[in-house]
Amino acid sequence: MDDIAASDIPRGGWVDRLLPGAWRPYARLARLDRPIGTWLLLFPCWWSIAFASPEPLSRESLALFALFGIGALVMRGAGCTFNDICDRDFDARVARTRDRPLPSGQVTVRGALVFLAVLLAAGLAILLALEPFAIAVGAASLVLVFTYPLSKRVTYWPQFVLGLAFNWGALLGWAAVREEISLAPVLLYAGGIFWTLGYDTIYAHQDRRDDPAAGVKSTARRLGLDSKPWLYAFYLAAAALFAATGHAVGLGWIFYAGLALAVLQLGWQVAAVDLDAPKDCLAKFRSNRLFGWTLLASVVIAQLAG
Repeated sequence: MDDIAASDIPRGGWVDRLLPGAWRPYARLARLDRPIGTWLLLFPCWWSIAFASPEPLSRESLALFALFGIGALVMRGAGCTFNDICDRDFDARVARTRDRPLPSGQVTVRGALVFLAVLLAAGLAILLALEPFAIAVGAASLVLVFTYPLSKRVTYWPQFVLGLAFNWGALLGWAAVREEISLAPVLLYAGGIFWTLGYDTIYAHQDRRDDPAAGVKSTARRLGLDSKPWLYAFYLAAAALFAATGHAVGLGWIFYAGLALAVLQLGWQVAAVDLDAPKDCLAKFRSNRLFGWTLLASVVIAQLAG
């Protein structure tokens, strides 16, 4: 089928038009041409900063938004690079990923390791701009960053491990603002994990047919075409935990009204997705950017309203 055979690498985009040929494989290794992953890593950070900041549009808060934005771009690139180093043999057996830079030979393992070192050094420089407590919280996330690529070899729930890693910013953002961890960021972190379980299960359905031959496990393989009740449950749990975060912070009705709109977007994803159509799974996965912006706007407006 054409949907399954299609590569996940965009062609003719800004990477092809603007970057020198030698740079293009590294830009693709860091997924600079596919920013949705950066957004999904960044939103828990931004949500947490907004929840923790009674004045989310202050100069200090906006500086943190910018710093975390750069950090998410760099660390998402580092995570993707490490993932592709670990998965280069698996990727060569999956139609969607076989022409990525490493399995296709455009980048050597040595080149990818050097690129990874550069990205990690940049991430460290950004982390060191924070206060000591936040630095310690951020450094702890590296264990999860390097665990996720290995988890898909041993469990059908690697999406849970991804959720642990991708939502660490819910703890780090709060730590950067308040220099402590309390109940609210823990609730936000847990909600983000369930959110990731939902959207990444949808994403994993793109490779449900190819993954068994490649030896890759996923919730999409475990749950199969009966995934939708689980997706509703994941997103419902996420919504409840996000609501509890708002309650813990003391936000008013504006936040809950915005959260309700955001949850409608999640419900639409599950109701509308065709789990047997890879392109549709990718489209629904990408639509989580709208959810992220809606929830962020709800927190910021509620904080400004007092």
